Amino acid sequence: MVKMATREAYGKALAKLGEEKSNIVVLDADLSKSTKTADFKKVFPERFINMGIAEGNMMVVAAGLASCGKIPFVSTFAMFAAGRGFEQIRNSICYPKLNVKVCATHAGLTVGEDGASHQAIEDISLMRSIPNMLVISPSDGIEAEAAIKAVADYKGPCYVRLGRSAVSVINDNADYKFEIGKGVTLREGKDATIIATGIMVDAALEAYNILAEEGIKVKVINIHTIKPIDQKIIADAARETGVIVTAEEHSIIGGLGSAVAEVVTENYPVPVLKVGVKDTFGESGKPVELLEKYGLTPMDIVKAVKKGISLK
Repeated sequence: MVKMATREAYGKALAKLGEEKSNIVVLDADLSKSTKTADFKKVFPERFINMGIAEGNMMVVAAGLASCGKIPFVSTFAMFAAGRGFEQIRNSICYPKLNVKVCATHAGLTVGEDGASHQAIEDISLMRSIPNMLVISPSDGIEAEAAIKAVADYKGPCYVRLGRSAVSVINDNADYKFEIGKGVTLREGKDATIIATGIMVDAALEAYNILAEEGIKVKVINIHTIKPIDQKIIADAARETGVIVTAEEHSIIGGLGSAVAEVVTENYPVPVLKVGVKDTFGESGKPVELLEKYGLTPMDIVKAVKKGISLK
């Protein structure tokens, strides 16, 4: 099966966009080889700025560039973008609603051996809490490239969450279409709904196959846009299946699960079970082993679905 890291797709998309939009500039906090903004730098070195290890300053400089008509794409690891740059993103970018694209790589547990200090499992929660911020978490390389193109055309602050590890390609069908704020139904079923984002969409599809072998038919929805979230697709799923399981490579506090629960409780209350990182930090280890230890595998989704069905 073909695999690609979403950060790889980001770099390729950015280089292509540079040819189409001459007002795109790229800023990086001394991590361009890892974030893949080096792909843009190779083609447009005069529009690339290495800001050094000064994330807060980088966000403010991006805000200034945006105020002058540029479209800044700003990159570093998710932990440093959402963590170190939070105040500047909030006050200098989102408050004046400037056209800055924060594209953060190395999100979640699958940073692996870099450990807890680099594993951003709170970034979705932080970014979606800021007014005016758009939050996107693509599920594979194809979706990541489509998302980057979409945010380049979108007027306003954006946060795009990208990963380090290669993930399966799942959106390689001819009729695939990315639309900001619109969830995508990948599988149909009436017994329960799995709503996933990022790398957990692939795990949700594996869970679907396991459950189908046992005669349990579940709906699978990819929510690539966490904010604004697709309320209709979520409320309809709650009404049709009576239980929802969310899956994310993120804390269960404040991320996709919380966003879905907010929609469900206000529109059509049903049980919502969250598969994600519990209220704990990660640790150093191989990505696959970490996903297993912290309960982010297809079997963890399967167990949650069965529990959810029992609560109907």
